[in-house]
Amino acid sequence: MSCNLLLALVLIVSAGIPTSTQAQQNESEPTGTISLNPGSDSDVLIAGRISSIFNQIPHFEALQVNVDSGVVSLTGQVANESQAQRALKLAGRVEGTIAVDDRIVRTLGLQDNLNPLWDSLQNTLHGWVRALPLLLVALSVFVIVAFTGHRLASHNQLWSRLTENPFLAELAGHAVRLTTLLLGLLLALNILGATALMGTLLGGAGVLGLAISFAVKDSMENYISSIMLSIRQPFRAQEHVAINEYEGVVVRLTSRSTVLMTLDGNHLRIPNSTVFRAVILNYSRNPQRRFDFVLGVDAADDPAQAIQTGLTALQGLDWILAYPEPQGIIDSVGDSNILIKFLAWIDQRESDYGKARSLSIRAAKNALESQGFTLPEPIYRLRFDQSPVTPATMEAPKPPAKASRTETGTVTASPASAPPADDILDVRPDTNISRQVREERSDTAVKDLLDDTRPIE
Repeated sequence: MSCNLLLALVLIVSAGIPTSTQAQQNESEPTGTISLNPGSDSDVLIAGRISSIFNQIPHFEALQVNVDSGVVSLTGQVANESQAQRALKLAGRVEGTIAVDDRIVRTLGLQDNLNPLWDSLQNTLHGWVRALPLLLVALSVFVIVAFTGHRLASHNQLWSRLTENPFLAELAGHAVRLTTLLLGLLLALNILGATALMGTLLGGAGVLGLAISFAVKDSMENYISSIMLSIRQPFRAQEHVAINEYEGVVVRLTSRSTVLMTLDGNHLRIPNSTVFRAVILNYSRNPQRRFDFVLGVDAADDPAQAIQTGLTALQGLDWILAYPEPQGIIDSVGDSNILIKFLAWIDQRESDYGKARSLSIRAAKNALESQGFTLPEPIYRLRFDQSPVTPATMEAPKPPAKASRTETGTVTASPASAPPADDILDVRPDTNISRQVREERSDTAVKDLLDDTRPIE
């Protein structure tokens, strides 16, 4: 009983193991309807057609074709799996083939696999040698066109005649150089008969350019802003401007940034994309500039009289313009004083803004005090508790400083009453920053896109 059971197990296991012949046989079954009446004539026709096809293909001449009832059996040797699969596909494509039985042996020989590769390399090399004269002609055309475009783009005088803007002239030169390069490449590919490759290259270049444009979006924006600023000319060199929160004197406009010299003498570079979108305040475009200041008088004083006194003092100053004439208004009324706002105009070409405002405040203050107006100090109300004030804690106020007497008996005036120096009363414009800007512009060879001969915005 045990022997019969062991024999049954051996039969079951052996039935599941494929034989070597079955492993090597790989049937390729074409799709389609199988005929009910296969004939020997059709088998002969199928075998003859497949054999004639194999005789025309290298490495397939040694394959034998047998057809029985539409089933094609291929035997013989090929070099590798790729050739075997190709033979099976060709046999399956013949009309009337029901299935293809793969009995082809893959030799995988070194010589059989390397010889086709060597033959392919030799054919490619021979093709390049035959095409060498045509390649030289195409290369010569490309070099001639590209060199001509380069020489034309480098002709700065020509582009300077077309446009006075040096930045646009340089941009036109680059455009001509790029256009001639593309033209030379197109002519060379036409000579080689590879115009389809040109379309592929242009399509790839377009996709690459789109990707690069997203990657360098900020740089492209700054470059375009430089072009627009060079055309619009929003300011001149040596002008005092405020660009957003940045203030200084304009040094130059380059292809990447606007260079300012701050009032502290520092260099400030602002990207042109920021300048193009910024709010620009130009202090130098209009030479006339207004300043204002506020002085307070006692609440008991007449503000109209105070305004008249201050305006009279301002009108007597040399640097204050007669037209537009100075003005005075009541700005606000405080708890202990009345604030009066004075406004006056100066010519910045002859007077410094800060100095003129400072000395105007001094003149108005002195005039008000000389006419008996009081400029009150801040007053604070103090509330004490119910405890009595001890006299010992009270201190007498210190007497005001008096003029000192020297050993010879002469009286020396206090510093507050000494006459001011002449340079303190000088309101002429400070030319220090302008001088530094001129030196900076003359000491460098960087191109300035600001042109005094072109109209400004």
